[in-house]
This record gives sequence, structure tokens and C-alpha cells, in this order.
Amino acid sequence: MSSVRTLRIAAAAEAASLVLLLGNLFTVHAPALSALLGPLHGTAYLVVIAATWTAPSAAAPGTRWRALVPGLGGLLVLRRIGDGRAAAGGRA
Repeated sequence: MSSVRTLRIAAAAEAASLVLLLGNLFTVHAPALSALLGPLHGTAYLVVIAATWTAPSAAAPGTRWRALVPGLGGLLVLRRIGDGRAAAGGRA
């Protein structure tokens, strides 16, 4: 599996788990749900960082550091990589 594909999956899991964690916190605050989603979110965050730092397409200045933003870092990196493809005429 390519690192960009891994990054896309992990970024989606990171963002979705953050939304669910915050939704749980502000509504029912079920401890079982927090116990399930917390480690999922943390793992997705670490996978986003690792996939970003190993992706050759993330070599542009500032791209890899965006992965360190909790919750949205993966989406920021994907947006930056997508911008690079558009600027290169789709050949990235």
C-alpha cells in the first residue's frame, strides 16, 4: 500500500475519531466510547505522522510539519500534496 493511500485512510480516521470524541464529550460522555475512540485517534495520529514523513510527495517545505497538528494535520498534508499536483499539471 502506498504511503499516500495510507495517509488518506489515517487522515480520515483521525478527523472522524476527533469529531466522535468531541461529540461524545459534549453529549452523553460514555466512558466506553471514549475508551474505544481515544486509542483509535492516537494511533491514526501517529500513522499520519509516519506516512507523511515517508511519503516522497510530502517533501515540499513545510508539508511534513503540518502532520504534527493534532486532529487536522493529515487533512492539511493531503491538501498541501494536492496543491502540488495541481501546480505540477497533475504529474506529481
